[in-house]
Amino acid sequence: MTNRHAVVVGAGIGGLTSAVALHRRGWRVTVCERAPEPPVTGAGIGLAPNALRAFEAVGVDVSRAIGGAVPATMGVRRPDGRWLTRAATADMAARYGMAPLAVPRPALTAALAAALPPQALRYGTEVTGVDDAEGRRPAVRTAAGPDLPADLVVAADGIHSPLRRAHFPAHPGLHYLGETAWRTIVDAPDLRIPAMSETWGRGQRFGVTPLVDGRYYLYATAVVPPDTRFADPRTELRQRFGSWHDPVPALLDRVGRLDAADVLRNDLYDLAAPLPYLHHGRIAWLGDAAHAMAPNLGQGGCQAIEDAVILARLLPAGERGDGREGHDGGDAAVPAALAAYTAARLDRTDAVRLRARRVGRLGVVRNPVVVAVRDLAVRVTPARLALRGMDDLFDGFRLPAA
Repeated sequence: MTNRHAVVVGAGIGGLTSAVALHRRGWRVTVCERAPEPPVTGAGIGLAPNALRAFEAVGVDVSRAIGGAVPATMGVRRPDGRWLTRAATADMAARYGMAPLAVPRPALTAALAAALPPQALRYGTEVTGVDDAEGRRPAVRTAAGPDLPADLVVAADGIHSPLRRAHFPAHPGLHYLGETAWRTIVDAPDLRIPAMSETWGRGQRFGVTPLVDGRYYLYATAVVPPDTRFADPRTELRQRFGSWHDPVPALLDRVGRLDAADVLRNDLYDLAAPLPYLHHGRIAWLGDAAHAMAPNLGQGGCQAIEDAVILARLLPAGERGDGREGHDGGDAAVPAALAAYTAARLDRTDAVRLRARRVGRLGVVRNPVVVAVRDLAVRVTPARLALRGMDDLFDGFRLPAA
């Protein structure tokens, strides 16, 4: 008997999670990543209860690998520091069985990579295309060498997914959300910030998230035309947010000590429309490649993790020999599993994509009257009702029957 082979295109959170999940299902896995090495700098990622539950389903204990400290409270503020809404993290843990974790992305990718055989990861390997003629096993073309034959290709190649463009040429692609975003991580142990917060101004937002390793993940957004250029991100952040409430100025002082390259900036896009399906032949799309969404709900990475775990659950175990092999060495179980994957994931991920876009519209308003109405609406909504409104997200992960 031989093991089925999956080629995963992209070593981000979704790609690595799918590789780990498939490896633990007995598949032989090859991960192709065009970057020359694993990331050592970057942003943070929030892992909501649905993502943590998905990780548990494949035996990944994030808190054991990275740390389990969580902020005491989380909420939304105004630029003068007044809280519009605030909730205790303990209330979320009581409602959903666990509290969210915020972790550095490089630490999470390193933990996932460590769960794979060393030979599975191929950095500096750019995938240039996939030949997936009907009735034949896919062949993954790379710039570095010979084709890689596979029983399955997982397209986790990001928001600008070349594989999505190649296989869905009629799709409208990406939709600009009207904002650009800055992201970075700073050391500031002396500040002892206990809360995860997002501050809403007029067309601008600033987020502070304590990470499990004691550092702080900072992000900021502003309404600007696409492709706007800024001379220095540190100076831009200081000019836009330096007069906001404490501890924002103190955190910006730490940002000023970083190299400019340590402050990431990206225009924000989501998918203009859902894909018609999340698979084509023996290729499955997941994460941003499948359903790029605004970051407003903190669910982009979480939905990628759900995708990866459910895809692996639906696929047959890695060992061949179930009597369903075709003339080309493939087997009918894989295409059937991918159809089930589309059925399981398409509606949920598109609903989250649309909801994230709607929530984002609250953050981009600039008219002072509309801003005042927005802030009042948030302030008068009881925290328990706001938390209940997250039930479909945080309780929405379900493993399909084996």
